[in-house]
Amino acid sequence: MLPASPFERFRHIVVEGPIGVGKTSLARKLSERFAAQPVFEEPEGNPFLERFYSDARRYALPTQLFFLFQRVNQLRDLSQRDLFSQAAVGDFLLDKDPLFARLTLDDDELTLYQQIFDSLRPQAPIPDLVIYLQAQPDTLIERVRRRGVPMESNISEAYLRELTETYSRFFYHYEASPLMIINTEHLNPIERDDDFAMLVRQITDLRGRRSFFNLAD
Repeated sequence: MLPASPFERFRHIVVEGPIGVGKTSLARKLSERFAAQPVFEEPEGNPFLERFYSDARRYALPTQLFFLFQRVNQLRDLSQRDLFSQAAVGDFLLDKDPLFARLTLDDDELTLYQQIFDSLRPQAPIPDLVIYLQAQPDTLIERVRRRGVPMESNISEAYLRELTETYSRFFYHYEASPLMIINTEHLNPIERDDDFAMLVRQITDLRGRRSFFNLAD
């Protein structure tokens, strides 16, 4: 039996985490099960992304700026609607956007990017809850390879390891919204309904501003 909807408490939920951790799959399942409006990244709409994975140095800035404008436009549309008329779930947190910029841009590009980000950031709503999905770098590497997205084939293991550590540092200090940290090493809420129901109960029972859930093997 599925627990009560987490959107009764949190009208705007964001699922976050590094590449391969399953954030979009979980956000989509939450959206479908509880009829929440999906607000998902659209990487296929970024004309620079495939070129970035082949030549990161050359295409880092246009890739980053395209994603920034795309995400801000999505969130601006969301903030202009009445969130109480329909709950929403997303698979990206705008505050995380600069993490990728710091990994890929040189100093001058980063300064330009940060100025643009700072001017756009106030247009995005703050989520009622952020769910941060964790996994070990080796697990993420295996998941990315297994799903076989062609444009991701050039992602290096070193980049994924650095990205994972960057996420960990970011969410260690994150305080803008209530935060639930989920270790996904032994949790599969997409393919196992019992795990999904357990996760939903953890969300609905959340107390305080920060919580950590780890399902032991």
